[in-house]
Amino acid sequence: MSILSLALTGWLLAGPGYETPRRPFIEIAGPSSSIWKFSRTQGPKEGESFASISKTAETMQSDPEFAGLIVRCAPKAKIDVLVALIRPFPPRSRPKVTIASATGGTVTVEASMAAAGAAVLLPDEVSAFAAGKWQTTPSLSVVVKESDTEIKGVVALNGLREAYNSLAASCGQ
Repeated sequence: MSILSLALTGWLLAGPGYETPRRPFIEIAGPSSSIWKFSRTQGPKEGESFASISKTAETMQSDPEFAGLIVRCAPKAKIDVLVALIRPFPPRSRPKVTIASATGGTVTVEASMAAAGAAVLLPDEVSAFAAGKWQTTPSLSVVVKESDTEIKGVVALNGLREAYNSLAASCGQ
């Protein structure tokens, strides 16, 4: 995972100006192609922290502007799914995101922006896929369209079940 991706993950969790993670990223699964990175970032309030797992893009199959996928704890026991980008979109953008799984399912959703446009926050319906269907598919192809810009990427999902369960156990702590 590049330094930019590491910094972006911390920033996406708590926003600019907050502390960086107090402990380093931890490997959740086996060899490098299956590693989901777990991080916990200090929140703005005393004792508050945010947990996430992230996976970088398959670089040979992705555009350079596509960084990867982030699954994070959200308020009220929700879990959010975000697409991390290297080149941000305007913060008020409403990009169309098409996600195709290697096992055949495809969904297109309207998303919103997070972290000053550096991440695309997918709607709640997509979070259900991360909790279920995606845990048994080998990879996702993602296309993010905003105005005349299209960013494509592929993320391998091996190890997601274990990483997701670890994240879910950490939410609210």
